[in-house]
Amino acid sequence: MIHSPGFTALLDANVLYPAPLRDILLRLASADLYQPKWTELIQEEWVGNLLLNREDLDREKLERTKQAMNSAFPDANIEGYETLITALSLPDPDDRHVLAAAIEAGAHVIVTFNLKDFPIAQLKPFDIKAQDPDTFISHLIHFDQLGSLEALHNLVGSLLHSAT
Repeated sequence: MIHSPGFTALLDANVLYPAPLRDILLRLASADLYQPKWTELIQEEWVGNLLLNREDLDREKLERTKQAMNSAFPDANIEGYETLITALSLPDPDDRHVLAAAIEAGAHVIVTFNLKDFPIAQLKPFDIKAQDPDTFISHLIHFDQLGSLEALHNLVGSLLHSAT
């Protein structure tokens, strides 16, 4: 799969949930390797799950993270996809909003850990593929090794700087 700055990926909540993976995906997007997309519902899903599983986190801090993501990628938040949901069929009906948003966004790929919930047969009519984050990141690195390396180097530098 060829990636370019015009390449669009819808990020499912389960890849936004772990902060290190979210940071990597967003750093690669900030290097113009792809355009990230999500919805308010996807954002609320990862935030809500983090709050359920991590009592040490508070909503205010996670809301700031969401705001920072939306500020850094002002075209990422997809709206107007809701009317597509009922016409879609997936093994888990609760995931139809993700596919609907991907269709509305013109996404090429849905990045998710739940590949079984996005079967090829249901995605093919929309020319969308589902990829786990490891495969997606590997494709980005293959597409632009220098840009990927620079983005990841910048991420490590910022983590080292914030640790001091």
